[in-house]
Amino acid sequence: MGTHTQGKPATRRKPKHPRARKPRLSSLSSLRLGRLHRLHRLRRRLIDYPRLGRRGLRRWIPSWRQGLGSLTLTLAALGCLFALVYASVDIPDENATAQREANVYYWADGTQMVSTGEVNRQNVRLSEIPDAVENAVIAAENDTFYSDSGVSPKGLARAAVNMVRGQETQGGSTITQQYVKNTYLSQDQTVTRKVKEFVIALKVDRKKSKREILQGYLNTSWFGRGAYGIEAAAHAYYGIPARQLNPSQGAALAALLKGAEQYDPSVSEANHRRSVARWKWILDRQVRSGLMKDSVRAKFTAYPEPQKESRATSLGGQTGYLVDVANKYVKQHTALTDKDLAHGGYKIHTTFDKDKVRSLKGAVERVVDRDIDPKKRAADKGVQVGAASVRPSDGAIVALYGGADATRHFTNNADTSGVPVGSAFKPFVLASALEHGLRTSAGRSTRWQPVSTGSFYGDDGLLQGARSDGSGVAAPTLGSGSGGSTSGPDSAHPTLRRALAKGGNATYVRLGKDVGLERVRRTAVSSGLLEDSMARLEKTFPIGTSTPSAIRMAGAYSTFVNRGLQHDPYSVTKVVKDDETVGGLARPGARRALDPDVADEAAGAMRGVGAASVQRPVVSGRTGDQDRLRSAWFTATTEELSTAVTMFRTSAGQAQLMPMSGVGGARSQHGNVFPVRIWQDYVNSPSADGGS
Repeated sequence: MGTHTQGKPATRRKPKHPRARKPRLSSLSSLRLGRLHRLHRLRRRLIDYPRLGRRGLRRWIPSWRQGLGSLTLTLAALGCLFALVYASVDIPDENATAQREANVYYWADGTQMVSTGEVNRQNVRLSEIPDAVENAVIAAENDTFYSDSGVSPKGLARAAVNMVRGQETQGGSTITQQYVKNTYLSQDQTVTRKVKEFVIALKVDRKKSKREILQGYLNTSWFGRGAYGIEAAAHAYYGIPARQLNPSQGAALAALLKGAEQYDPSVSEANHRRSVARWKWILDRQVRSGLMKDSVRAKFTAYPEPQKESRATSLGGQTGYLVDVANKYVKQHTALTDKDLAHGGYKIHTTFDKDKVRSLKGAVERVVDRDIDPKKRAADKGVQVGAASVRPSDGAIVALYGGADATRHFTNNADTSGVPVGSAFKPFVLASALEHGLRTSAGRSTRWQPVSTGSFYGDDGLLQGARSDGSGVAAPTLGSGSGGSTSGPDSAHPTLRRALAKGGNATYVRLGKDVGLERVRRTAVSSGLLEDSMARLEKTFPIGTSTPSAIRMAGAYSTFVNRGLQHDPYSVTKVVKDDETVGGLARPGARRALDPDVADEAAGAMRGVGAASVQRPVVSGRTGDQDRLRSAWFTATTEELSTAVTMFRTSAGQAQLMPMSGVGGARSQHGNVFPVRIWQDYVNSPSADGGS
């Protein structure tokens, strides 16, 4: 029987292995474990936002690490987006507006007559623009132009902010960006266009030199008054080419780049104040930017007032007729077409004399206003006048009158073929007779009889007073160009000279027949009239059924004072585009049309015809009382100026000319007094210098 200690409990033994028994977890340990699990899940989240483990507002405030990461990601995304846009946006072709230029027409003295086309622009090279003008533009628009990358990030940011505010996106563009907008893009104010402008400007700045960009900018910018580019602006505001602008004028034009609607000083007093203030600011800014010396700036204290707005783009008045004649001549003598001229960019130098054009217009208007009254006389309705002046020495067209207004009366009356010339054609018949003689028949034989201006038709129907020695042109017999009798044995037998001055249609109808109508036609054409203006060779052909233009009549009469040398009329001396002269416009040379003695004899017979009130010898011809054609003509020539004036009547919807009888009243002699009066008024005006 074992022993047992009474009153002591039995002792428990510890397990031999620690895992033999699992301890029991308290509730506090469970909470700690749950938190550890949550922290573990937190580490697995890419973005702890809203932030776990934070309460209230703190949950929504990013940590500095989160802010830095977000900024990095944003910049990276923007960089990728910009790279994508940069790669996808190419430099486009120039827009249609940037490609169009005006054609500019110049007077004979080199001053601008008019610019035509949808866009008033004439591109010039940067070398033709004064440095002071370039500096004024750079100071006003982008003084870091030569050092920047061609873009303004601030401007793009400002555009984005303005878009958010609902305002225009414009602002802060560099010269390069403005050039890109003018040349390659539209004028839309959108962020999309602004981004394209930014990207293209970067590429253009890398591709083109700064000088090329500045030249393009100055040629495409809007200056107001319808002028695109510095050349058109110089003419519009100061009436001179850009190369003649001084620094003060250049600063005034640079001010317009901020907005011509607000800075054209002629628009309003407020505009004038703004323009003056900005002009001063631009000059001062040039000094601050090192683009102008203080001593130069000190010279410009008075604002250079522009001339009044007078758009030289109108084809109204006589300008449209002048341009029409010039364009026709260019197309006839060069390879240029209507399409080429419509594209623009041509500088067309004409022969037109500004003062003579004004004088001729004034002469026509004074006579018509004084003597023609359609409200008073029905016969005065529809009266039209055409006139042209040509320089005999070379054929240059110095003036013309085509009608009341080229924008209302579209037919150029100075260059139209359709008005019978009447007795003004007779000198060509006389010259042909003097040149070739008459064809006479004796039995079965035919011989040629020489003629003089003193010859006349006798009672037997044969020409009397002409030499028959076969020596060629007859010496004056019963009359001459220098004097002597003007009639035969009696007044019923007028000499050829008298018949030329006093009518004598029957005499010249017979003379033309005896000379031969074909020979008369050849003489007229060789003297300068156009073949297609010649009428049919009928009985009345010698008394002017042909329909030459006033330009051609003036040119052909020049042949008489040129001793038989003929010059084709011309209106353009030079055409230039991109500093290259267009070929084919060599001045027409003279050619022999008449024997010198023949020309002298005919000219002598024509002196003083219908121009007795002009105190100088002229070679002239006119329609007379015996003419019943529906027109009135007067053509007169000196050694300095040959002018043809025609008057006729038209009616809307009626193809044929209307009668001239009664025009200007019963004493007007079929209206044939008015062309003479117009000519007299014209040559006696100071600018015409007495006809020179």
